[in-house]
Amino acid sequence: MLRKQVVLWADLAGTVVFAIEGASAAIHAGLDLLGVLVLSFMVALGGGVIRDLLIGAAPPSAIRDWRYPVLAFAAGLFTFLLHTQVEAVPAMVLTTLDAAGLALFAVAGAEKALDFEINPFIATLMGTITGCGGGVMRDMLLTRIPMVLVANIYASAALLGAAVLVIGRRLGCPPAVAAVLGGVVCFVLRVAAVRFNWQLPRVI
Repeated sequence: MLRKQVVLWADLAGTVVFAIEGASAAIHAGLDLLGVLVLSFMVALGGGVIRDLLIGAAPPSAIRDWRYPVLAFAAGLFTFLLHTQVEAVPAMVLTTLDAAGLALFAVAGAEKALDFEINPFIATLMGTITGCGGGVMRDMLLTRIPMVLVANIYASAALLGAAVLVIGRRLGCPPAVAAVLGGVVCFVLRVAAVRFNWQLPRVI
């Protein structure tokens, strides 16, 4: 029961954070209200939908549980109506919130995959997909290279955070403890990567 509560609240919190991010990206791209709501929904719930379909959790939580779409659309509408105030938020605050959303989704995705008795390695990948899938769909809709492929250690942070959760569970840690450890690792790594401009190797 505790494990399901951890997944639920991490999912819901991440939904709000990523919905605001998706709506902000849509506003910057000049989309109308419908476009803003569509992107807020896709960014907030796209990764979770992909995860649920891959692990056989059908219909996906984003469709089965009304709280997910309501939160996504409400956060998108909030951002649309108060976009001036949202844009005034300092960049580091937005980066911190994004890192928090990434961490929440990474651990929630990995934990849900483990609940469905998915192989630990694949469960780690499911955590990464949950954290990054919505952003990839956003960038595809906006016809640009997905940020997760070029940003300062983004998908890698989700992967490591999910791996810490999975390893912690395998070592016998309580679900809440493993989730906190994984989330902290993902969050700290992402924020540090932005702060110190850490990059994965690339061909120059």
